[in-house]
Amino acid sequence: METLLPFEKRDFKIHVKKNAVSNPAYGKKPEERNVAELINYGIINLNKFSGPSSHQISDYVQKILGIEKAGHSGTLDPHVTGVLPIALDKATRIVEVLLKAGKEYVALMHIHKEIDEDVVRKVIEKEFIGKIQQLPPIRSAVKRQLREREIYYLEIIEIDGQEVLFKVGCQAGTYIRKICHDIGLKLNTGAHMVQLVRTKAGPFQYADWKSLHDLKDAYEDYKDGKEEGIRKVILPIEKAVEHLPKVWVVDNCVDSLCHGADLSIPGIAKFNDFYEDEIIAIMTLKNELISLGIAVEDSEKIMKKDKGRVVKNHKVFMGRKVYPGFKQR
Repeated sequence: METLLPFEKRDFKIHVKKNAVSNPAYGKKPEERNVAELINYGIINLNKFSGPSSHQISDYVQKILGIEKAGHSGTLDPHVTGVLPIALDKATRIVEVLLKAGKEYVALMHIHKEIDEDVVRKVIEKEFIGKIQQLPPIRSAVKRQLREREIYYLEIIEIDGQEVLFKVGCQAGTYIRKICHDIGLKLNTGAHMVQLVRTKAGPFQYADWKSLHDLKDAYEDYKDGKEEGIRKVILPIEKAVEHLPKVWVVDNCVDSLCHGADLSIPGIAKFNDFYEDEIIAIMTLKNELISLGIAVEDSEKIMKKDKGRVVKNHKVFMGRKVYPGFKQR
């Protein structure tokens, strides 16, 4: 079974609308930001440990770095562990796009009665892959009403007696403990979730997560003049939009976007394929995030036209006057 989230299967081919280069006098490539800039405008792929709430983890990060605010992307219950992206200070508003991104978990489920392994596999394959109806648990942060959620994949890793270890990729807002409960109902045995680890949240995954201890040690090293460690722990904000289609714009329209203007075709240098109503990351030619927007039409029309609005500007991240203040033509 292919275990990829939707964006991981997507072809982010780049189409060139016009040849353009960015003036090195303005802006800065994300990898060239100094550590102080990363601390105030970066994101951490944190491995949450069991015990504290997601809010408490954000508070720990804030205190370690001595910053005014930190925000997490997608709440994990106190006993759940794994990927918890933490956005820092001026980057906290980026968590919106991560809240809506697909997630992956590894779960351990206990079935309450002995049952044939083949029956378990058949019920999961037939009933719990694709679009499902789910009623949130009684203790949840959302209104308790039946909702449709999509399960992109559910792969059984191992069955040992009444214990089932599985990996699941799912739409944001899916409750894994409710999936375990519902599997138990379908099997007529009852079942519950024993343990849960989040292994992916959008572009962030377990392969390169860092612990609070890693952050603390790296920050202490940084204060002693050693930057290598903290640069591995704190990533540029642009990491948080890797899963989104992008549009790269010429220098002379950057500042107007920073003032909230919508993006029109004359400002576009290159772009990925995207569809109407999709969230788009608008980037400079140095790969700096300018803003997030909503596509007002499909990208295929960009090559066919020379004017017209393409993306409605929604949330600006770059400061004004970083680039010259020429108006978008």
